[in-house]
Amino acid sequence: MLARLFVAFQYLLPQHALSRLVGWLAGLEWRPLKTLLIGGFMRLYRVDLAEAADPDPHAYPSFNAFFTRGLAEGARPQPADPAVVSSPVDGGVSLSERLDRGRLLQAKGFRYDLVSLLGGDCPEALARGWFATLYLAPWNYHRIHAPVTGQLREMRYLPGRLFSVNGLTVSALPRLFSRNERVACLFETALGPVAVVLVGALNVGSIETTWAGRVAPGPDRKPATWHYPASGEGAVRLARGAELGRFNLGSTVIVVLPEHATLAPDIVSGAAVRVGQTLAWPARQPA
Repeated sequence: MLARLFVAFQYLLPQHALSRLVGWLAGLEWRPLKTLLIGGFMRLYRVDLAEAADPDPHAYPSFNAFFTRGLAEGARPQPADPAVVSSPVDGGVSLSERLDRGRLLQAKGFRYDLVSLLGGDCPEALARGWFATLYLAPWNYHRIHAPVTGQLREMRYLPGRLFSVNGLTVSALPRLFSRNERVACLFETALGPVAVVLVGALNVGSIETTWAGRVAPGPDRKPATWHYPASGEGAVRLARGAELGRFNLGSTVIVVLPEHATLAPDIVSGAAVRVGQTLAWPARQPA
């Protein structure tokens, strides 16, 4: 009952206007406000800055700069095996398993279509593949990294609602991740096609990628697709572990891997993950 009431309340909220306001406040560089916001946030969530590139909370010009802070060099080493898929974020595993006939599990009793999540056609290898839904809590590091070396072939901006992506909403609102505003990035890799989907949420001011800057919200909030060449001008190739993008305030990342991948045995619901941790192997490995 509580979950249904919480979802009903979110329907009444001016989700985009509220998120723009929060994003505007987070970006202000007025010292008294940013000091108040950063200090309150650190006390509430006990944020550890030991691994931050700049561990001084007073050095950040705005709350959003603090929230999207970078890591110190070497803080998140990548796996020694270059074929291994690594976690793109610090966060928690909401769900991870094989897709069921092109459908992903959101929560008990709720599935949604990969085609809807990606906003269009998707490679057949992904429809028979694996997925991991990774939730970024407020205290987590909020930059997103490439889980595998690959060539970006397509980016899709998919406008939508901005429901919360916390556990209550996930358990009560069907097709949540394909309803919310998101940016889907499709890569071609040595493993095959890989999709990384950045899902917006309530109070997420914007979604950025390193090659395009701010993508969401779009200027007219209409769907948009960008195609990228395999080489030459405009080509985008990311090495595993390279920064892919960031949330200006946090949300969820969904990684979809082809059928030839196998999720690591510790990538299970409720597990914590860190950037660089092994997410999957290119073929079944011994336990």
